[in-house]
Amino acid sequence: MKVGFIGCGNMAKAMIHGMLGSKKVQPQEMIASAKSEKTREAISSQIGIRAAKTNTEVLEFADIVFLAVKPQYLEAVLTEIRGAVRPFQVFVSLAPGKTLDWLSQRLGSETKLIRTMPNTPAMVGAGMTGLCVNSRVTESETSLVCELCNTFGRTEVVPEALIDVVVGVSGSSPAYVFLFLEAMADAAVADGMPRAQAYEFAAQAVMGSAKLMLETGKHPGELKDMVCSPAGTTIEAVRVLEEKGFRSAVIEAQKACVKKAKGL
Repeated sequence: MKVGFIGCGNMAKAMIHGMLGSKKVQPQEMIASAKSEKTREAISSQIGIRAAKTNTEVLEFADIVFLAVKPQYLEAVLTEIRGAVRPFQVFVSLAPGKTLDWLSQRLGSETKLIRTMPNTPAMVGAGMTGLCVNSRVTESETSLVCELCNTFGRTEVVPEALIDVVVGVSGSSPAYVFLFLEAMADAAVADGMPRAQAYEFAAQAVMGSAKLMLETGKHPGELKDMVCSPAGTTIEAVRVLEEKGFRSAVIEAQKACVKKAKGL
């Protein structure tokens, strides 16, 4: 199996490191292209895989091609590579808003296409990826791409109608969490805690809470109730969050994110 990346930004690098670290793909089985000579040099010297001078060179080498370019540049890239597409290749897009039908119109109706939406925690092997496929992709090919994505976190196959929802709940949500963490730390600093320590306490609390929910399978409401003692400190904090519209703000922000993704 040979894997290629068109584009080698932070997300692509995180995915490549995950695949190499898992040993599912060997360095000699990977290739990546990039616009700048500096990035191509880094692909060879720092990542240790083959650097392609052109995007079509990636297609000449790879069986599975990850399209890791920003949505606004994707159409130009697809126009460039369309003539080099081979029937057995699987193309995996990371671009939000670009549907399977949109991709098919530009790469050909017979092309095997997969849409994914990973997120930045992939950089530490804790990503979450949503994935949907077109009718040309076989079950074994879907499983293979899921295995590759699992090397940098978890992966779930979803219907395409939900892939923009994945953008809101997972793809963009690390930013919401970081904003929440920063606010928690600011409050701790206001009450006298050194900032570095405040970040550590806040981050560990969020990470531990997520781990607790995933590993116990308990409803988040049940876990919240476990922390809220009668007439205690936690329920008072929850009361203020509800008074300030915390849940509504998160829901509205996420809906705005999904709306934007659909319009890209």
